[in-house]
Order: sequence, then structure tokens, then C-alpha cells
Amino acid sequence: MSKLMPRFIEFVKLNTRSDEKSSTIPTTIGQVEFAKRLEQELQEQGLSQIFYNEENGFLIGCLPKNTTKEKPSIGFIAHLDTADYPAENIQPQIFEKYQGQDLVLNENKQIIMEVAEFPNLKDYLGETLITTDGTTLLGADDKAGIVEILEMLDYFIDHPEVEHGDIWVAFGPDEEIGRGADHFRVDQFPADFAYTVDSGRVGHFEYETFNAAQAEIVIQGTSVHPGTAYGMMVNALKLASAFDQALPQDEVPEKTRGYEGFYLLHDLTGTISEAKLTYIIRDHDREKFAARKKYLEQVVADCNAQYDRPRFSMTLKDQYYNMKEVIEKDMRSVDLALAAMANLGIEPIVTPFRGGTDGSKISLMGLPTPNIFTGGENFHGQFEFISKEAMEIAARTLIEIVTLA
Repeated sequence: MSKLMPRFIEFVKLNTRSDEKSSTIPTTIGQVEFAKRLEQELQEQGLSQIFYNEENGFLIGCLPKNTTKEKPSIGFIAHLDTADYPAENIQPQIFEKYQGQDLVLNENKQIIMEVAEFPNLKDYLGETLITTDGTTLLGADDKAGIVEILEMLDYFIDHPEVEHGDIWVAFGPDEEIGRGADHFRVDQFPADFAYTVDSGRVGHFEYETFNAAQAEIVIQGTSVHPGTAYGMMVNALKLASAFDQALPQDEVPEKTRGYEGFYLLHDLTGTISEAKLTYIIRDHDREKFAARKKYLEQVVADCNAQYDRPRFSMTLKDQYYNMKEVIEKDMRSVDLALAAMANLGIEPIVTPFRGGTDGSKISLMGLPTPNIFTGGENFHGQFEFISKEAMEIAARTLIEIVTLA
């Protein structure tokens, strides 16, 4: 895997941060430039049916099957963008043969990754760690996934004696802001099942996600001079506080885990005359998810009943659904991943994912797409890191999945 580290170091230096305020697809030019760079990579590898779709920002390609035997077509998907955290002038640092010490990321700014705060560092003794200089994220989410997919392709190109079916790959935009997969074209990606290579530490594997919705509540108040406000002022900010208190106070992220759902007040802005609350609603169970939305609608109705006119309005939008609904009908992707990990001596960490992936949306389009590990840690911040060895294990796992299939 001689290309793994050079590719990774090159790719993480590219600023591909997505932008929620942008209306273009992709939302940033850095993602377009990265896709074009990867297009060259796929061409040099000799893949066929390489296509960059300017309408949805996805780059796809295929390593054709090399056998007449009946074998499944498998897809691997990773995202081009990085999260909403500084990503300009990323300076990756390499710590070889890590010995368990605190890592000084930036001596001038005294930015230190302390083992006391990040005990997961102890799991990487003797390995080669890649970090940032403490002022940016690293971008292993999901550039590690990209290089691991490329390494998997290299293996089968270099070992034509290993028979395999069609191997499809896709690199897409705007995963971090939840938009990219909305435009994915399953009809242009003829895999029997696929994997997003986008989870965390070695062994992580998810095929259950939340059902998700967003609710935006707008509250109309009445603003008058406080000196003459008696009997007339209706303070939208106080109504917003009362609305939030009307929701179950124990059903919030900080008090729930496992399969438990929640309401999260994500944003609150406003003045006396108008306030806006944005909630995200999450539950693994579809019936409980529907009940949560119904409950929110009832709270809005109850609040409106207390005032002279309807002062509360709500816009409710579903975002994605639990991909288990599709995957459990065809468990080949799950069975293969677990068998591959077992063959490599990897302990699977299979948990209900308290979030969503691009695979959530792609699965509901009809293509079963669970999420498998990249090996990264501490995503979305200045203390993100990954080890060379973890990336190698991830790449070997992808190779083993295809080989077993």
C-alpha cells in the first residue's frame, strides 16, 4: 500500500469544505476541483465508465468484472467535502511509532492533544499517527474513505488472478450538510448493494440509522413600548421558551442513547415581535418517529389555542429514514462485511447509528448501503486524527469484502 500515505497527505491539504449557505451543486468549487483530480486518478487506474455528473457533483467509475462466474456487483461510496470547521491551509503532521505521550500539535499556540482528554490515543501505541497542526480539521472524514477505496481498486488491478464482479465507486459532494445524496442517481450506479466508507474507528459498522425530520416554528409576537405594554405586549421570545418547555424534557440528546429518540432545539433566534425555533426530530422506530411529529403538531395547536389568534406556525420536513428498512430485506452487504472483519480478526462494533449517512438516503432509493469504518477518530475538529495502520486495515477489509463475494 505504498500509495496510501502520499495520496492521503495530498488530499487532506485540499480545502473541500462544503457551504450550507451556497445554492450551487456542489456548494463549493473545492469539491469540483477535487472530483476532477480523482477523475484523473480513476483514468490512470484504467477504470471504465468514468463519468463526472455536473448536475449532482458525483464522480463514478467501474472496475469491470474479470470472471464469467456469477458474482454480485458491489459499490463503494465516499464523500468529497469536509465538515463546518476551518479547512484552509491544512498542515498534516506525522508521528511515527507513537508511544502514548501527549501530542504537541502547535508549540507556538500551545495546542496539545492530551491523553487525559483523549484516552483513545492509547489504542494506537506503536502506530503512525496523522494529525493537524491544531488550527484546522484533518479531513480524514472522508478523505480516508476515498484513499481506502482507491487502494482497494489498486489491489484488484494488480492481482487479476483474483476473480471479482463489477466494482463500482462513487465520490460525491455535500455529505456534511446533508444534501449530496439527495441527487444521487441509482440508475447510473448499477450495483447490487453498496457501502459508504465513512464511519469511525476500526470495526465500526452501521446498518441502522435514525429517521429524521426538521421542524421550523415561527412565533408572531406583539411589540409595543414597554411603558404602555400592559395588556398588549406579547413577547415572542417568552413564547418560544414556553414552547420548548412543553416538550418532553428528558427526550433530548444529552439524556438519551441507544434506540432512544429525541427532540433537539437546534437554533433559536428572535425579538419581541418574532421568534424562530428550529428542531431536529430523531427516532429509530418509524411509528415512534411519526408519533413525535404528531406530538409537535399538537403542541403547536395547544399553544395557538391560548391566544387571540394563531401565533405559532410550523413547517415540518422529513430529512431521511432508517436504512434498516431496506437493508434487512437483503442482508448480503451486512453478512459480507461481518465475515470480512472476522477473517481479518477485527472485532465488529455494530450499533444503531444515532445520526444518518448518505447511505440512509441511497438505501431508501433502493440500493442497500450500510456504512463501514475508515479508521478515523475525533472527526470534525482540531483534534481529528487517524493512523496509517487503521487506513490499511480499512482498505484490506474492502478487499476482503469483494474477495468473499
